[in-house]
Amino acid sequence: MNIVFISPHFPPNFSNFCSRLVEEGATVLGIGDAPYEELSPELRQAVTEYYRSDMQCYDDLLRACGWFTHRHGKIDRVVSHNEFWLETEARLRRDFNIIGHTPEEVAEFTLKSRMKERFREAGVAVAAGRVVTDLDEALALVAVTGYPVVAKPNRGVGAAATFKLNSQRQLEEFITNKPDIPYIMEGFVDGVLNSFDGLVDRDGKIVFCASHVFSQGIMETVTENQDLFYYSQRLLPPDLEEAGRATVQAFGLRETFFHLEFFRTIPDGRIVGLEVNIRPPGGLTLDMFNYANDIDLYRQWATMLVGGSSAVEYSRPYHCAYAGRKRGKSYRRSHDEILHHLGRLIIHHEQISSVFSAAIGDYGYLLRSPALEELKDAARYIQELQG
Repeated sequence: MNIVFISPHFPPNFSNFCSRLVEEGATVLGIGDAPYEELSPELRQAVTEYYRSDMQCYDDLLRACGWFTHRHGKIDRVVSHNEFWLETEARLRRDFNIIGHTPEEVAEFTLKSRMKERFREAGVAVAAGRVVTDLDEALALVAVTGYPVVAKPNRGVGAAATFKLNSQRQLEEFITNKPDIPYIMEGFVDGVLNSFDGLVDRDGKIVFCASHVFSQGIMETVTENQDLFYYSQRLLPPDLEEAGRATVQAFGLRETFFHLEFFRTIPDGRIVGLEVNIRPPGGLTLDMFNYANDIDLYRQWATMLVGGSSAVEYSRPYHCAYAGRKRGKSYRRSHDEILHHLGRLIIHHEQISSVFSAAIGDYGYLLRSPALEELKDAARYIQELQG
């Protein structure tokens, strides 16, 4: 089985996918913009061939896949697990007749206006909103929702170029100065961010699922320079799981990871759909899946892709939490104090890539315990600032 893996070196933990594919008997063919000698030793060992490409030039990617086909035969899958490359993956599948989500399907997963429609089809409530092109359209929406409103690119990744607007003056400034791309505007939802994450097999059956609760939304983390803390739930709330499963079915997901975002509203506790992503959640969350369940989802995915096997046994014996810290802040405890005081809870810690640091911090700690309050206390210890 020939698997083309786009940008296999980023983020670094994704090289595990390539290693597991090889262990399952696949041939991994990498395409990326990094020099071959800069790939990790593990990744160089995993890829049978690596084509360094101008990743922004689709014709160059076509040539890479044509070269792989000439050298190794038909390509069976094109993957990246990276939101930035979803549309590129789909185009390559179309042009080389490879199974997987099509360009038309990917549009449903990447345009926030389309996401709203599919949430509604799944019976999940969404914030009132629409794509706006001028001040009159924006004011018409505000007449329905009131302030504040949130404006974000209709096609965007994470909280990039997202704005919370609290008044007509801010709205007018936004409309005057906004980037020249389609924006969707919606009523602000006061709630706690909850995710529904998992993996579906080639028939669209959910074979693994999890949920995480976030200390605040990613928008607030970025725009207000806050520290992020989030943790996995050992027991999934029934209403969240029901909404998540219905959404996966409505989008027709198959043979992919997914990361769905919902708000649990304050004070009434309703579930409101926010976004759908057909990729693993960002940062170290995929590793959190593994630590919370003592499993290896890198291997489970590879086994599913190569052999069609989809059985995943897990029981969520632990909560796993992420606590991030940002440069430029004066924290009460040093890194060494954290390791000494919380050593039995910390299962991993590392420097975070600058690409993710605005959202999740410059340094991250993964903590694990059956007891949630223990992890919340640990996060406060890590993130407490100087008085």
